[in-house]
Amino acid sequence: MTTKASNAPDVRATTAGVDPPMPDNPSLSSRAALTLLIVVIVLWGTNWPVMKVGLEYIPPLLFTSMRMLLGCLCMIAMAWVTGYLRLPRAGEWSLILGVGLVQMAMFLGLVTIALQFVPAGRSSILAYTTSLWVVPLAALTLGERLNRLRLAGFVLGIGGVVVLFNPFGFDWSDPYVVMGNGLLLVAALCWALLIVFVRARRQQGPPLALAPWQFAVASVVLVPAAVVTEDVGRVAWSDPTLLAILFYNGPIATAFAFWAIISVTRTLPAVTTSIGSLGVPAFGLTASTLVLGEQLTGTNVAGLLLIATGVAMVTLSEKNGGGEPAAAAAVSDTEDHA
Repeated sequence: MTTKASNAPDVRATTAGVDPPMPDNPSLSSRAALTLLIVVIVLWGTNWPVMKVGLEYIPPLLFTSMRMLLGCLCMIAMAWVTGYLRLPRAGEWSLILGVGLVQMAMFLGLVTIALQFVPAGRSSILAYTTSLWVVPLAALTLGERLNRLRLAGFVLGIGGVVVLFNPFGFDWSDPYVVMGNGLLLVAALCWALLIVFVRARRQQGPPLALAPWQFAVASVVLVPAAVVTEDVGRVAWSDPTLLAILFYNGPIATAFAFWAIISVTRTLPAVTTSIGSLGVPAFGLTASTLVLGEQLTGTNVAGLLLIATGVAMVTLSEKNGGGEPAAAAAVSDTEDHA
């Protein structure tokens, strides 16, 4: 008598100190994975104007804290269902702390603070420059070769940043606007530093096993920071709009998107996922125009085209050079696009 093989993870493997094996064959067809990638792009792109609206109801650090807490609860449930819920192992703590502190707490915290002063569409473009900053950092610290395609992509992307920061691009006389734009670049640079750090140490781990702890680390940092620095008492927690925004940000745009992008990258080539995610700032810019009525300026469109082209060239150069695309480098790609 024969029995049908099951794709379900072996929970006993985790309890015995061994993670459940990943299936040999992708669990999604290529068509299903592409569809799921499009869904994630729409979710992330839409979340930029959603977050902008959310800041009318809740302060930025508290907003980010609630997103991380809700995401943590969802990831605990997801890890338990899939058999990946376990305590971290000794060699995984640097990856847990790095992603939790830098990618989740610092990156998202800075981005959300900046959104108070910068239009959502423009924010989505500037936050996407992370892959560009990886290029010089990796060349200086890791000795990665700057081939012509990678260097041209970096120069083109930086040209897009220069376009966005031209004197006619925004109001340089407003210190809050200048600070907001600067914080977005600092956030992107911080995550680029984390990517280079992870590349240097070549540390990896099962994303579903590490995610609950990474979200927990971010929450432990963000919640006290919000309580100490913000007026948390003014938040009307029963407001249905706020509840809907938090539900969209936590379970959907964070937890579901985390699972979805893992499923996509297990089926599609990393370079396809990385270049496909270029749709996020484009959709974010479009959604912000349609939902919030933000002006679709020539500066933003030109900056987006230059940065997106530059990132695509950098990604392709790393594939051709046998390297790992920056957006997929051992660090979860689920938060780059907010």
